[in-house]
Amino acid sequence: MNDRLTILSAQLNATVGDVDANLEKALAALDEAHATGADLVVLPELFLCGYPPEDLVLKPALSEACMRAAKHLAAKTRIDGPGVVIGLPVWDEGEELPYNSVALIADGEIKEVRHKYELPNYDVFDEKRTFKQGPKPLPVGFRGYTLGLPICEDIWLEAVPDALKEKGAEILISPNGSPWRRNAREARLEAFSKWADLRLPLVYVNQVGGQDEIAFDGESFAIDARGRIVQQLPDFEEAYDVTVWERTPMGLMCVEGKKAELCSDLEETYLAAMMGLGDYVKKTGFPGVLIGLSGGIDSAIVAAIAVDALGADNVWCVMMPSRYTSQESLQDAKQCAEALGVKYEKIIISPAVSAFDKMLASSFAETTPDTTEENIQSRIRGLTLMALSNKFGHMVTTTGNKSEMAVGYATLYGDMCGGYNPLKDIYKTEVFELARWRNANVPKNAEGPSGIVIPENIITKPPSAELREDQKDEDSLPPYHILDDILYGLIEREESIETIVERGHFEDTVRRIDSLVRINEYKRRQAPPGVKIGDKNFGRGRRYPLVNRYRDA
Repeated sequence: MNDRLTILSAQLNATVGDVDANLEKALAALDEAHATGADLVVLPELFLCGYPPEDLVLKPALSEACMRAAKHLAAKTRIDGPGVVIGLPVWDEGEELPYNSVALIADGEIKEVRHKYELPNYDVFDEKRTFKQGPKPLPVGFRGYTLGLPICEDIWLEAVPDALKEKGAEILISPNGSPWRRNAREARLEAFSKWADLRLPLVYVNQVGGQDEIAFDGESFAIDARGRIVQQLPDFEEAYDVTVWERTPMGLMCVEGKKAELCSDLEETYLAAMMGLGDYVKKTGFPGVLIGLSGGIDSAIVAAIAVDALGADNVWCVMMPSRYTSQESLQDAKQCAEALGVKYEKIIISPAVSAFDKMLASSFAETTPDTTEENIQSRIRGLTLMALSNKFGHMVTTTGNKSEMAVGYATLYGDMCGGYNPLKDIYKTEVFELARWRNANVPKNAEGPSGIVIPENIITKPPSAELREDQKDEDSLPPYHILDDILYGLIEREESIETIVERGHFEDTVRRIDSLVRINEYKRRQAPPGVKIGDKNFGRGRRYPLVNRYRDA
């Protein structure tokens, strides 16, 4: 038995369904374990198939492919060389559902397999639908040490850690697929502070990367038996790091571990949007993105995020002016594109607008122009971007923020037309904060330039869709700091109208905003995906019925 146990945490970015590519990353992690002299390398939850696999995991062939990959990985381990802890789905013969499992691989074989006991079924999770619950897991032996292998949710609740402690586990080693959201760091540390009472060290290895509407931040760590952080991996990037544990009369104690500096709240939000968009584009194989650059702040920040995630060569911005587009917006859009270094062109939509006016003239006779004509402009822009996308292959990236999506101030089949929206869960007031932050900072691992990338005039001028003369957003909406406070209460906190009014808002305003949120659910159902930032994102995190007659009294 070794006097010391060296554990390599492999915080890596898997791709759902790409078993071969994920296996290559696992093999690279095994090589890293050899290079660092580690006894054991730990990879995230369901790493071989990627997480979350959703209904893809209901295909038995996926579990079979993952088991073949695990056996291939096992064949690459050597007697007395580094072992591997890796997640994969395991489908037992005769069962209706697979298990969410973790394998301990060493000495050329799969030594042990343990199944997840606590299956989360809230927020973005739906594991009771796709996985069979395992029994409370027993510890496993490895080189004279007794290890507990709880999987993600297993360590958030007491049953599994208590059972592992009772059965003699000396340390908990936990593969995770824990999504990022605001305050995720605080929630994790608060939940895991109970290990101070349990007096069991914990090595927590989380995945990193974007998957559909979820961003995984990594931010893996280790805590000792007294609940102290002894290791911290960085957030929003792949990383390796080792901890060295020594057996003492007090149990296993960490004698070596590094602590990375973590990002600020605003940078985390920006990196989540950047990683969500970047991985979506890269993992789906698009050659780049198309953005309608209007001269407004939303499209400007989306262009900056895209450049930071993909590089300027892979971002194509198109200004599509109508007769209502101001010279100021034309200048701002061009200046923004030049600052970011992207491909930029101007396509005037006036001929198409005139064609629609002529085409609909008899049908619209004796009617007054209204939002119908405004929406035609937006839909012409959407059609233009989709035509370019079809011809050249770039994905249209939409730019509507959460405030607009909440109250329906986005045009279905117009500016909502596209493949992904990095602002979908970011309120308008947060968009302004992010723009100012980006002008003063370059995000880590970003491919974009330093300096002012969003012209100051874009940030300071009154927001406008410019679909009619002298239009301003505040003509029909409260100022955004008021609107967002109301929306945050209605959406994130599920507050009653009475509670929001008590905070100082006019009741008529709150009721109107509440009504707009309710009646525009049908639009949001047809919106492109976007990265989850808060607790209640539209889509996976907040699923309201389309037909809904409930009214807050």
